[in-house]
Amino acid sequence: AAAASGALDEQAMRSEARALKKRVAELGPVDPASIEEYRKAKERYEFLTAQRNDLEEAKADLAEVIARIDRESVKKLRSVYEELKEAFNDVFRRLFGGGRADLSFTDPENPLESGVEIFVQPPGKKLQNLMALSGGEKALAAIALLFGILTVRPSPFCVLDEIDAPLDEHNLVRFRKLLEEFSKDTQFLIITHRQPTMETADCLYGVTMEESGVSTFVSLKLEDVKSA
Repeated sequence: AAAASGALDEQAMRSEARALKKRVAELGPVDPASIEEYRKAKERYEFLTAQRNDLEEAKADLAEVIARIDRESVKKLRSVYEELKEAFNDVFRRLFGGGRADLSFTDPENPLESGVEIFVQPPGKKLQNLMALSGGEKALAAIALLFGILTVRPSPFCVLDEIDAPLDEHNLVRFRKLLEEFSKDTQFLIITHRQPTMETADCLYGVTMEESGVSTFVSLKLEDVKSA
């Protein structure tokens, strides 16, 4: 029985040996350089993996910075927005002799990407979108918004191109008072053909053509004229 068991063990080992030799043969010829190639490939893989991890960490950090900036931007935008709404309404009431004006985000949930709608209510009229006003009322409302912005964020220099063209004489007087008030902190360069606006200026600059095809630049300091 012991001899039979030993024969079976030897037969099993021979069978396993043949199977292993067959598997080795199926592997084909062995390239001695493959070990070195594997080492280099492993090093390259580990390097790229580390680089990918660094990029993913940098991406996460950058996303957090952007989110923090967005939060701060929204906070500051809403603060300025509320100040502008109040200033716009105040200037509007002064120019129109009453009524009210308001601003509204078109997308309140995403103010950084949102547009802004302008709603105004001149005295004796209903609240409506700015585009529903007449030409003169639109100009006056736009002036109110501009000077509302200058109230919240004063600028040292401002250029106005024919902003007073649609205004009647009565509204020109109110516009002139605004210019006189805000000119204490802001220097205005105004392109205009309206005499009441010109009278507000400290200096006048114009172009005339005394001879055909020849333009002449002229200037005048109103202070010199008034003193004379």
